[in-house]
Amino acid sequence: MNIKKIIKEVLPYLIIIIIVILIKTYVFSLIRVNGPSMEETLLNKDIMILDKISYRFQKIKRFDIVVIDLGDEYIIKRVIGLPGEKVSYKNNNLYINDKKVKTNFKPSNTEDFETTNKIPENQYFVLGDNRLNSTDSRIIGTIKKEKIIGHARYTILPFSRFGTKK
Repeated sequence: MNIKKIIKEVLPYLIIIIIVILIKTYVFSLIRVNGPSMEETLLNKDIMILDKISYRFQKIKRFDIVVIDLGDEYIIKRVIGLPGEKVSYKNNNLYINDKKVKTNFKPSNTEDFETTNKIPENQYFVLGDNRLNSTDSRIIGTIKKEKIIGHARYTILPFSRFGTKK
């Protein structure tokens, strides 16, 4: 076999591998839910598609489900507070800057709390939907934007839970 023939046969496969690696690194990948902190919205071991690119073109919004890189692990939480806001919960009601905000999901009961300061620029306040069993901004503090690696929108496995999550 000559070298040109080998290159001609192998090159398409190399291009496909490079494209797959680039897509997985910069556009989409799979992420597994680890633990009960997002129940009932997400369940332990759900497999989701992680959208890594949309936040390059649009802002992170309140109630987005995001994946956060803590260095030694990834966690999945819901964005509750945006930069410049104060967050509080009173009697299971969310208040942003002392104004009651209606949620588009059903979290578990939330103990009353209040942020002492406004959320710093380029940082976010995140909570798990299972508030009684979640390590989130109440414990680890606000999350810097660069630690948010993407938006977890779609559950693909198990098939019985397939679809968009809000």
